[in-house]
Amino acid sequence: MLQRYHLSHTDAMKIVDALRRELEQQGKGAAIAVADSQGELLAFLRTDGCKLPSINIAINKAYTAAREQKPSREVGDAARTENFPMTNFGDLRYTAWGGGVPIVYQGQVVGAVGVSGLPEAEDMVLAAKGAALLAGRVSDVPG
Repeated sequence: MLQRYHLSHTDAMKIVDALRRELEQQGKGAAIAVADSQGELLAFLRTDGCKLPSINIAINKAYTAAREQKPSREVGDAARTENFPMTNFGDLRYTAWGGGVPIVYQGQVVGAVGVSGLPEAEDMVLAAKGAALLAGRVSDVPG
């Protein structure tokens, strides 16, 4: 029998709220997505000033990071290095851009954070901050 940990909506909203506050302090707009371990959306926010395409991109970054259990930028770098088109994953939600970071709790990927709307390097920093927020605070739900 395996024990699995799961993000709750409360966990996901803590990430969204913390990143929202940081974006507001900086006067920047972005989309923030938090996905479960399968990459499915748990929480989302598009802050003021965020462009519409960033909505799906943030969701797809979180999806990619959760499904592949590594940052979306690493998935993209490997695809470019190995000449492996992203379409070979068989799902158009996979993305090669940075800004998706898995949330790891006790060695398990329990979800991911995706940020889009800023320069890629800034998306990556914010997503990493969001993923780090829940260390030791993920809901322990058998499943």
